Amino acid sequence: MAKLDFIKEELEQAREQGLFITIRSVDSPQGAWIIVDGKRVLNLCSNNYLGFANHETLRSAAQKGIDEFGVGPAAVRTIAGTMSVHKVLEEKLARFKGVEAAISFQSGFNANLAAIAALVGPDDLIFSDELNHASIIDGCRLSRAKTIRYEHCNPESLREKLEENKDHPGKKMMITDGVFSMDGDIAPLDRLVDVAEEYDAIIMVDDAHGEGVLGNSGRGIVDHFRLHGRVDLEIGTMSKAFGVVGGYVAGKKIIVDYLHQKSRPFLFSSAVTPPDVSACIAAVEILQESGEMVEKLWGNGNYFKEKMSALGFDLGLSETPITPVMIGDAKLASTFSARLFEEGVFAMSIGFPTVPRGKARIRVMNSASHSQQDLDFGVAKFAEIGKELGVVA
Repeated sequence: MAKLDFIKEELEQAREQGLFITIRSVDSPQGAWIIVDGKRVLNLCSNNYLGFANHETLRSAAQKGIDEFGVGPAAVRTIAGTMSVHKVLEEKLARFKGVEAAISFQSGFNANLAAIAALVGPDDLIFSDELNHASIIDGCRLSRAKTIRYEHCNPESLREKLEENKDHPGKKMMITDGVFSMDGDIAPLDRLVDVAEEYDAIIMVDDAHGEGVLGNSGRGIVDHFRLHGRVDLEIGTMSKAFGVVGGYVAGKKIIVDYLHQKSRPFLFSSAVTPPDVSACIAAVEILQESGEMVEKLWGNGNYFKEKMSALGFDLGLSETPITPVMIGDAKLASTFSARLFEEGVFAMSIGFPTVPRGKARIRVMNSASHSQQDLDFGVAKFAEIGKELGVVA
């Protein structure tokens, strides 16, 4: 057996099970309709919640950022890569989130790795929701702390795990996603915080899919539950609702100061480019001024769900504009996605290992950029193909 034959075998197995990921190429800016592999399709699977990815104000800000600062920082933040524009973004993010300070990173994934690995180590315990994002899982592994999983969105399960380990001499950290990206459900953060505080655990929430979605003008899950000052650190991304790229940690100043000294992505990887940072600033400023686009997002999400539910589709546990159309079988979900694309709708199937086996789905990501006519087109195609494949009657 040749040394790389295992790769061929695994890829063939993935194709047979409907789990092989087909990577399509987008040939246009993100929006309600985009060009994918040369075909104009309705976009129902990007994370461009508020339509900021091709927003005129953000584009202008990025162009101005190039004119003022060039295309790249050419250094890590601790040497020569911190430009004034980075500081402006961090100050605006802290004010927007209602916290003492913020520190920006290259991505939300990097922000999770940076924070977890810096704050806990081999002698410590992490209490993590069993459905937390892969970036949290990898951050936990990198920290070498012992990870104890509690039942999904279950404060009593968290309490049970904390009680079992109450005499552990090391630090304790509780981590949860704010909005779970595959199911669209919201963590009961208020109740989780009550429990974590009883055991003096560090409280961390990854709000990647809550920012721009929950709270006043999209300020996120902490604002949604009015938990200001009780959550130690919030992880954010600039690549979803904010429409650009990058990540950050927002929270207590002492934690941000510590991450300046200890977080490896900050210390050893070049800073985000000036045009990206400038566009991020513009996105934050738009939300500071108005929550209109957030309201439009929710209106579109609710409209789409009502139409799909009426047709008999199973939309899982979603409480947000994220809409999982549950299929179950991965091969059927893959076929459904391919047929949608043929009919002019871009909505990808999601299977194992991103979701558990038997829980494959088409994950629909609604956007403020969609019109009601756009959504009606998408619903009609789901209905047509759902009946064709026997998913709905």
